[in-house]
Amino acid sequence: MKPLVLIVEDEAPLVTMLRYNLEREGFAVDAAADGEEALLRIAERKPDAVLLDWMLPLVSGLEVCRQIRRSRATRSVPVIMLTARGEEADRIRGLDSGADDYVVKPFSPSELVARLRAVMRRAQPSAGDEVLRYTDIAMDLVAHRVSRAGSRVHLGPTEFRLLRHFLENPTRVFSREQLLDRVWGHETEIEMRTVDVHIRRLRKALNQNGGRDLLRTVRSVGYALDGVG
Repeated sequence: MKPLVLIVEDEAPLVTMLRYNLEREGFAVDAAADGEEALLRIAERKPDAVLLDWMLPLVSGLEVCRQIRRSRATRSVPVIMLTARGEEADRIRGLDSGADDYVVKPFSPSELVARLRAVMRRAQPSAGDEVLRYTDIAMDLVAHRVSRAGSRVHLGPTEFRLLRHFLENPTRVFSREQLLDRVWGHETEIEMRTVDVHIRRLRKALNQNGGRDLLRTVRSVGYALDGVG
């Protein structure tokens, strides 16, 4: 069965272009012209991914994304935000609403398809993705074990989930709000500082044998697993 992509966009020519390119690449396509229609279509048939315009009639793209993330049935559906707003603050708002990626108009259809495939792979890892790796860190998802440079790393359950999220999205910066959403889930009421506590624990465990610190703190933004620098 072809993966279903829901296009939520009120510009008809852009929908036509996206539909043509996605169908040519083997996707099934559905479309909605406003936020209310998008939420109804998602409730009727859960898509495998959503391409979501920011500026929509009736319900904004940001609110549609938030509602997708609030629902247990759809919280794991990949969402790519499409928008003409390219400022850094706007990108952060889009990602903080729960979007997995952010593409600024005008964009290359081939680049969009590549990004779409990437977020879908992260959301639904194949059976062959049993070991996640980044530099000298390896996570065996079957044995539930982590090693660094061949040495065992002992992690608590929350640190394990945190590291898995970083390994599935290497080099990408996540805000504390995003980490709370992706690792703890919306229904858990915890303080923002809890993220910092678990990051410290994860950093200490990964660096116990004197390895280079791969957890990068981005001031006023968040954290990333990043071997650069």
